[in-house]
Amino acid sequence: MKRMLYEWTYLLMLPGLLLGLYARWKVNSAYRKLSRKRSRAGRTAEEAAAAMLYENGNHRVSIGRVSGRLTDHYDPKKEAIALSQDVYGSSSLAALGIAAHEAGHAMQHFSGYGPMAFRNAFVPVVNIGSRAYFPLFLLGMVFSWEPLMAAGILCFALSLFFSLVTLPVELNASRLGIRMLTEGGHITEDEKGETRAVLNAAALTYVAAAITSLLQMIRLLAMYGSRRRR
Repeated sequence: MKRMLYEWTYLLMLPGLLLGLYARWKVNSAYRKLSRKRSRAGRTAEEAAAAMLYENGNHRVSIGRVSGRLTDHYDPKKEAIALSQDVYGSSSLAALGIAAHEAGHAMQHFSGYGPMAFRNAFVPVVNIGSRAYFPLFLLGMVFSWEPLMAAGILCFALSLFFSLVTLPVELNASRLGIRMLTEGGHITEDEKGETRAVLNAAALTYVAAAITSLLQMIRLLAMYGSRRRR
């Protein structure tokens, strides 16, 4: 009976797994398609990102290259945007959309956007919780000690909360980025929809991560509840 419960709880993770796979396919598909379509303005992603920040009064951010594919990110500690090799010097709509998203994060940091500041402050706690939850929960199961299992669930709850807080931060960065691209003349109005498509696909990966975390929480609670009823 115990084994049947644990096998059943694995099925809870299936929707999140499938959504995650679909999200990754969607991102790769949108990126491949739009990386072949050049913007009419002809500015590279690096040039557009620098111009967007300058146009909005943010002169503190550096922009550099980073190895890998789709490894673009904004580092709030260094106040630096890192664009991947394929994005940095490209004038494609995909590259501009990615650069605009990272510029959106830079502007969130510059303006003191509350949810981003909260998320960044929460990172050290989440890192500890994400590493500790599984050993705690597993040891609690092995030794039949419910408080240890509960501690593991609490640690995992931090990761779930982080995933939920991340969603509005990422969506807001994309909105900011598209607005700055359009207002700065880096893309035309009729290019906006296609540029937004790659950002919408990327946003789906964060939705998938949040749903997966939520399903994992439900699974842990189901296992904990079963142990308590024994």
